[in-house]
Amino acid sequence: MGSISTNRPLYTLAEGRPIADPTTQTALRGSTQRGGGLALLSDTQLIETLAHYPRERIPERVVHAKAAGAFGEFEVTHDITDITSADFLSEVGKKTKVLMRISTVGGEKGSADTVRDVRGWAMKLFTDEGNWDLVGNDLPVFFIRDPIKFPSLNRSHKKHPQTNIPDASMFWDYHNMNLEGMHAIFQLFGQRGIPASLRNINGFGIHTYKLGKPDGSFKYVKFHFKPDAGIKTFTEAEAAKIAGEDPDHHVRDLYEAIAAGNFPTWTMSIQVMDLKDAETYRFNIFDPTKTWPLKDYPLQAVGKLTLNKNPDNYFADVEQAAFSPSTLVPGIGPSADLLLQARMFSYPDAARYRVGTNYQQLPVNKAKYVYSPFQRDGAGTINGNYGADPSYVRSTAKPLNYGPMEVAHDKWVGEVTAWTSEVTDEDFVQPRELWTMFKEQGADEEFITNVAGNLSKATKDVQAATVRSFALVDEEISQRLEKALKERAAAK
Repeated sequence: MGSISTNRPLYTLAEGRPIADPTTQTALRGSTQRGGGLALLSDTQLIETLAHYPRERIPERVVHAKAAGAFGEFEVTHDITDITSADFLSEVGKKTKVLMRISTVGGEKGSADTVRDVRGWAMKLFTDEGNWDLVGNDLPVFFIRDPIKFPSLNRSHKKHPQTNIPDASMFWDYHNMNLEGMHAIFQLFGQRGIPASLRNINGFGIHTYKLGKPDGSFKYVKFHFKPDAGIKTFTEAEAAKIAGEDPDHHVRDLYEAIAAGNFPTWTMSIQVMDLKDAETYRFNIFDPTKTWPLKDYPLQAVGKLTLNKNPDNYFADVEQAAFSPSTLVPGIGPSADLLLQARMFSYPDAARYRVGTNYQQLPVNKAKYVYSPFQRDGAGTINGNYGADPSYVRSTAKPLNYGPMEVAHDKWVGEVTAWTSEVTDEDFVQPRELWTMFKEQGADEEFITNVAGNLSKATKDVQAATVRSFALVDEEISQRLEKALKERAAAK
C-alpha cells in the first residue's frame, strides 16, 4: 500500500543533533560483550527512543475508533446563492479542499471493518471563511433524540462491562426500552447495514441545519451525499468471511482505489424547507429519528465530492483529525435539534481531551486563516501564541475587524423545563413504510434473518420483548421473527 522513500536525510535526535546509526551505549562487563554490561543514563538516543515509544498513542476515540481517511475536493455544480451566503458555495465551479474520515462506530481500532454497524461520515471543508464540518452517518436517521441518552446508547452497542464482549441482550434491551430508535434499527438491519466498500455508501448530515444570508433570511435544510458509483453491500455471510480473511478490508479498499487513480465521488444534495412549513409540518422537523419525505422535499443537487489523495501519514492526517457539528461557517447554522446542540459541545470537548487543548492548531485541523487571541496558552501551543497582541476583548491597542453575524436565530419564548422524549405512534410510521419497501423489493426475508441472527444471542426474556416491540410496527414482522427464532433454537 505505502512506499518507502529512497532519499537519505541526515538522521538527528528530536532536538536536532546529528547522530550516528541507532545503537546502545554500554559500559561493558570485562573486555568483551559476552558478559553483558550497563546502559548509560547519558545515552540520550536510547532514553529518547524508549521514553517516546509508550507515549506514541493518544486516547482512542470512545466511538468511531476504526476508520479510513482521505483528502479530496468539493466542487460547486449548482447555484444556491439565493438561500445562503456561505463563501464556499458562492459560485459554480468553486473548489474547496476536503478531509474525509469514514468509520465504524462500536468497534475498537483493531476491530473488523465488515461488521453490521453504522458508518460515521466525518467531513471537513477548509473554506476561505473557516472550516466547515459535516459529522453524520451513512444512515439517514439516528437512534435517539434526547441527548442525555447518548452515552447509554453507545454503551449498549459496545462490550458488556463484565464479559468484555458484545452482548445482544444489552443491545436489544436498550432498544426495547427506547423505541424512538425503531427507524434506525430498520435501517441498520436492512440490506445497507454492511457496506461492501466505503466508496459505495451514502452520507447524511442527519440533523436539520439552516442555510441563511446576512439579511436574516434562512431555510431549513438536510444534507445528503449519494455515491455516484451506486450503493454496494455485503450479506451477513459475505461480511463474516471477509472479516476473518481481511479485517481491514474497507480501509485497504479505499486506500488502494485512490492510489490507483480510481477516485470515488459523491453528489451532494439538500432538502430545503421554508420556516412556515416547519411550524405546521405533521411531525417535528428537528427530530433526527425521522427523515423528511422526498416527495414533500425533493433533493436539490449542490456539488460534487471527490476523494483523490491518500494520507501522507495516518496518525498525523487522520488519527489527530477532529470533527464537530459546531464547526460552522457564515451562511450555515444549527437548528433547534437538541441532539445537535449537545453534540456541538461534546465533540470539541472530546477532542480537547483526546488530542489536546490546542488541537485546532495541528495542520490537519488548522483553518486557512485564524486569528483568535483570546484563546491562548495551554499544552502544545505551536502558533506563536499571538506574541504581544492583547489577550482581552475590546482592546484599543489593537482593534479588531469582525466578520458577518451568524445565521438568523429562531425566536425563543418559553420557560426552562424537564423534557422527556415520549414515544408515540408517529415513531412507527416511517419504520412501517420502510418495511413495506423491503417487501416490495424482496428484502424482507433478509431483514428477518439479520435481526433473528443477532437477537438469537440474547436472553429469552429480551427476545420476547423485542418480538413485542416489532409488533408495534407490523404484526407480520413479530410473527415472522418469532418463527425464525424458534427455528434457530430448534436447529441448535
